[in-house]
Amino acid sequence: MLEEAASRWHAAVNQRDLAAARAAVTDPVDVSGPRGTGPIPADAFVEWIIDSGIALHPVSWHPVGDDTIVVEQDASWPDPTATETGRTAPTRVATLFRVRDGAVALAHRHVDLHTALRAATDLTS
Repeated sequence: MLEEAASRWHAAVNQRDLAAARAAVTDPVDVSGPRGTGPIPADAFVEWIIDSGIALHPVSWHPVGDDTIVVEQDASWPDPTATETGRTAPTRVATLFRVRDGAVALAHRHVDLHTALRAATDLTS
């Protein structure tokens, strides 16, 4: 169930599927990233998908508990100066997910896998 929920979240983000994005998260959903941390409405999550243009491609999956998983990802963003792909070069990040009732209730992005796993351990302790 953890990997399935995180996979639906990734698919919605990467495909810019706004209906699937709303269905992939709880309302509100607790998020963190470069712009802050805290609960946001599902509609704000959808706006983030549109505004950021981010793509997050899973690299490795690390279940931490019954409802918590860390996914290491290659992230990229739109870059009009990138002639080949139109995107930035991938940056390795990791996202800590907590799942409730089959939906992502928490998605905290971290700079690396080690930091995300440490946060997950703290969260589940």
